[in-house]
Amino acid sequence: MEKSLQLVFKNASGSTKLITIANPKEGLTKAQTDEAMQKIIAANVFKTVGGDLVQAVEARVVNRNVEVLE
Repeated sequence: MEKSLQLVFKNASGSTKLITIANPKEGLTKAQTDEAMQKIIAANVFKTVGGDLVQAVEARVVNRNVEVLE
């Protein structure tokens, strides 16, 4: 099973932007992801077509099963 952490933001123009992190550590809490997202916004290191990231929307863990058919 593949697991990823998706951090969802809004940029200055109101568009939704997604940052995906592969293999996040187990047991992440909402408080931890909220804090990390606020630090990303404050550091202003990501530029998007619609402007800077300005709002944290949500963080979610996505599990994906991949089965190769033979």
